[in-house]
Amino acid sequence: MSFPTHRPRRLRRSEALRDLVRETRLTASGLIYPMFVCPGIKVRQEVSSMPGIHQQSADQIVEEAREVESLGIPGIILFGLPESKDPRGASSLSAQGVVQRATEAIRKAKLKLLVITDVCLCEYTDHGHCGVIENGEVANDATLSILAQQALSHARAGADVVAPSDMMDGRVGAIREVLDEHKFENIAILSYAAKYSSGFYGPFREAAQSTPQFGDRRSYQMDPANAREALKEVELDLEEGADMVLVKPAMPYLDVIRRVRDAFDVPVGAYNVSGEYAMVKAAAQKGWLDEKRVVLEILMGIQRAGADIILTYHAKDAARWLKP
Repeated sequence: MSFPTHRPRRLRRSEALRDLVRETRLTASGLIYPMFVCPGIKVRQEVSSMPGIHQQSADQIVEEAREVESLGIPGIILFGLPESKDPRGASSLSAQGVVQRATEAIRKAKLKLLVITDVCLCEYTDHGHCGVIENGEVANDATLSILAQQALSHARAGADVVAPSDMMDGRVGAIREVLDEHKFENIAILSYAAKYSSGFYGPFREAAQSTPQFGDRRSYQMDPANAREALKEVELDLEEGADMVLVKPAMPYLDVIRRVRDAFDVPVGAYNVSGEYAMVKAAAQKGWLDEKRVVLEILMGIQRAGADIILTYHAKDAARWLKP
């Protein structure tokens, strides 16, 4: 019999021992903080369903970005709330767009943060879908050139990484081709390769004002029942030129994160999405759970599943809690 020769509790007896043998070490260096850019000056409005998260004008984004940098978080991802919307999301291509202006402002402030930009149409179209509409349906191929031009405008503004989140087939290849044609071959692509059609996106749609005006996104986002399909999506995006891949959401899809991690030797990200954040915040406000303990446990679990990079609204709090 192994007992009493083997006593696993020996290595759990003190914090020093537990720390010494800890298999997964969570740090702020793998976190990315999402931010929402809106028009105007000195605008900072809290999102009602996401306590602590704000819609902000570019000048306010810069100030919070300074805080993010001071906490040791390496980067942010920007989502835009445009001044105007139309059927094709034309404002997303403008050099004066909200994301473009915020990116330029961060660069002008000499911040060392990585700037990742969301590439999608849902925030910019008046119908709220991630692609253009033709004959009552989201048209895949007609959307690709718009996404590619949007990514190009972000690169020109100073983005380090562009992150297509639309789930149109072929969009990574279209973006890579246009970036390379315009001498932005060093701009990396973080592809939302396995983005599921999820009920956990509700608060984000309030924050980004991107709720579809008809139908839903199940014809282009992945079916939550499918895991093997995620490997196909990741493989295709890597073939088209993606440098990193993302699984979204994180918590209900830890098995998918693990499958992707085991199958591909590339950086793997996971998005700890708005609904996951809102649930923790609501329960903590009710006193039903210990927010710090639960958040760090969630992030540890996502990393343990195989994520190298975690996009999370908890990033600032987690960075503070993780400081020695």
